Amino acid sequence: MLGRRKKKSARMRGAKTTHGYGSKKKHRGSGHTGGVGNAGSGKRGDSKKPSYWADQDYYGKHGFFHHGLKVKVNSINIRDIEQNLKSYLVRKLVEEKNGVYFVDLKHLGFNKLLGSGKVTMKFNITTEFASKNVVEKVKEAGGEVTVASS
Repeated sequence: MLGRRKKKSARMRGAKTTHGYGSKKKHRGSGHTGGVGNAGSGKRGDSKKPSYWADQDYYGKHGFFHHGLKVKVNSINIRDIEQNLKSYLVRKLVEEKNGVYFVDLKHLGFNKLLGSGKVTMKFNITTEFASKNVVEKVKEAGGEVTVASS
């Protein structure tokens, strides 16, 4: 005999109010546990508390990190300096004396010099950081890179 199959949603419903979760207060997110994780330790966790006390590093912050000392690196390639050299000269961000271009990267808004590109002119560059590659390239072209920390 074929009978109507009972819907799954009708099974395991318990009493009208509990729907199979026991007490009314129980199936409410994290409500009846006192919170998430170990948050209920103060509510009903007397057996848990000694394990927290034993671990000296459980509560509080540990160590330090000084965010003020972090230096944000803003870099530029030597290729980009050569490409924009005329613009820098017009705006007086770069000086030219006897065929040598004097560049202070701080005036251009950068603090690190990278070595991508060819160096075809003589530069005297002052910067906070520079890669070894660019220092060699500028020296080969007859220039100089001065690394001055601020």
